[in-house]
Amino acid sequence: MRIGTRGSALALRQSEMVQAALPGAAAEHPLRVIKTSGDLNPSASLTRLGGKGLFTKEIEDALLAGEIDLAVHSLKDLPTEQPPGLTIGALLPREDPRDALVSRGGRGLMELPSGARVGTSSLRRRSQILARRPDLKVEDLRGNVPTRVKRALEGPLDAAVVAAAGLKRLGLFDHAVEVIDESVLLPAPGQGVIAIQIRTKDTRTAEAVRVLHDPVAAAEALAERALLSGLGGGCIVPVGARAHAGEGRIDLAAFVGHPSGRPTVRRSAAGSIDAPEELGRALALAMLARGAREILDEVRSMERFP
Repeated sequence: MRIGTRGSALALRQSEMVQAALPGAAAEHPLRVIKTSGDLNPSASLTRLGGKGLFTKEIEDALLAGEIDLAVHSLKDLPTEQPPGLTIGALLPREDPRDALVSRGGRGLMELPSGARVGTSSLRRRSQILARRPDLKVEDLRGNVPTRVKRALEGPLDAAVVAAAGLKRLGLFDHAVEVIDESVLLPAPGQGVIAIQIRTKDTRTAEAVRVLHDPVAAAEALAERALLSGLGGGCIVPVGARAHAGEGRIDLAAFVGHPSGRPTVRRSAAGSIDAPEELGRALALAMLARGAREILDEVRSMERFP
């Protein structure tokens, strides 16, 4: 089976994990690197590029055209609505979904000096960092994971916030000064989960990838992505979510914040593990009624961010 993937170090590593886990020898499942619009504009701000599917559309087009048999994505990059003809065939066991801090001086988030420059391309991270540390300077940071780590360790930035899962999968976790607690920084919906996307009617590939599917990761992801969908969000809006599934229930915490750090809305709820999407949708409605709608409307109308 032909595997479609982006060409970044992390994307290739994740695709190699899928390649090794599929039935048969790895050579039977060649990787095909496909550049996405997000990859073709490496220095542009994600908020300026806008739109959905910045890191997925071209790969999905290749899948629909039959040029590849399956696509490997970071789930947090996939829009909550699948294109007609495509579906998620499997979600792999979740790696640590939290964010991690890499800093040149070895200081944690709360120990960084006032005015320290912290890099991230995420409005979600920006809003939560400034909610806790309004004295920091949060600057846009694009590039693959090794590049972002290098810019934090060697300058010009003082620190960078990146996904702990990416650091672990690339063998760079030793550079993390701290894994930021979820009470401070909630991850992106689906963060840490690798998704395998297939054609809806491709029963052969569906059967091959089904053995890789993890029901716990799926339950958590369904709750988080239903929340994101209910908020009308995409992969670049300032929404954080973390579901914990176990013992028949799911606990879901969520955050919506303004890029300036204020205002913010943070809520949590719990429900049955058998109805994760209902839980996500219900929490989204509760947050919209308590100020999240006004925040998101303003963010969507902004031409530039503080």
